[in-house]
Amino acid sequence: MSVRPPIAMLAELTHRCPLSCPYCSNPLELARIDAELDTDTWSRVFREAAELGVLQLHLSGGEPASRRDLTELVRAAREAGLYTNLITSGIGLTERRLRELDEAGLDHIQLSLQGTDAAMADRIGGYKGGYDRKMQVAGWIGEIGFPLTLNAVLHRQNLHQLPRALEMAVEMGARRIEVATVQFHGWALMNRDALMPTREQAREADRIVTEARQGLKGTLVIDYVPADYHSDYPKRCMGGWGTTGLNVAPDGLVLPCHAAQTIPHLTFDNVRDRPLAEIWYEGAAFNAYRGTEWMAEPCRSCERKLKDFGGCRCQAMAVVGDAAATDPVCVKSPHHGALQVQAEAFAKGSEDALTWRAAPKRAAEPAE
Repeated sequence: MSVRPPIAMLAELTHRCPLSCPYCSNPLELARIDAELDTDTWSRVFREAAELGVLQLHLSGGEPASRRDLTELVRAAREAGLYTNLITSGIGLTERRLRELDEAGLDHIQLSLQGTDAAMADRIGGYKGGYDRKMQVAGWIGEIGFPLTLNAVLHRQNLHQLPRALEMAVEMGARRIEVATVQFHGWALMNRDALMPTREQAREADRIVTEARQGLKGTLVIDYVPADYHSDYPKRCMGGWGTTGLNVAPDGLVLPCHAAQTIPHLTFDNVRDRPLAEIWYEGAAFNAYRGTEWMAEPCRSCERKLKDFGGCRCQAMAVVGDAAATDPVCVKSPHHGALQVQAEAFAKGSEDALTWRAAPKRAAEPAE
């Protein structure tokens, strides 16, 4: 197939984070602090990304504000000609630091929301006082004038707060809100019992989003990630494997998506060893599931294969144990019925049985 340049790159600057959200999509084996790419290497990667054709750079983590060189990295990205979006919990950002980021050329901020009140947000984030600090940061963002997207990750324990989350986005002056029902990768997969929404919650969220899109048209753009396990067709994950975007992990590994390391037979190149363009076009991991040639039935002969590309490879790996299988979310998958039964069972799990995300280690620290 003809491979086009990527449009977007997610730069996971660090896995350090003051929050410990149990739905975190970071891998269970977090990148060590001492293995993080330094400022100069990240700056080179940004230049290579721009030369490759990347237009949008999403600065993420963990919490990117944990990097003391964040302003310098934003400046380097701007000098490379990239549109920069900071994906943050807000913790670690001061008004002074936000103004420095503005001067450095930061284009946009995406602020996460763990809950619409302090009790919910602080519990899910595992950080007392986090909600109040986030609201303070949201105020500074508005005063400075950054375009804002609110990212509300929803699950069984906070889906009832969706209407208030939409109201908050409008009150904050956000241009967009991402209503993201939790995706079960990383730490969220470990916490399916406590986070899986019920089918009724999923249908109610569908209704609320549909009505809000009509009622808030022209005021707020609503991006929606529905509850996978309660759907009939899978999402087009990453716009198609190796077609529109790539991720660079804190230690320099280049991934087709944030959960790709869960597929055990894939090998990943590192920006320390190989130019980004070579990795994108020639890397074994990127070519593993590009296009449609890798597909088996029922995907190979399905009329939807160019619409969803068989769904999520990492989800197929997590649920079926085969990354080349049809995403079990699809009604045409032989595993769809079993997934529905599992979803109903997970949705009855204890909400107290949460495993909060751990913190990354240094080389000298023993593994837990």
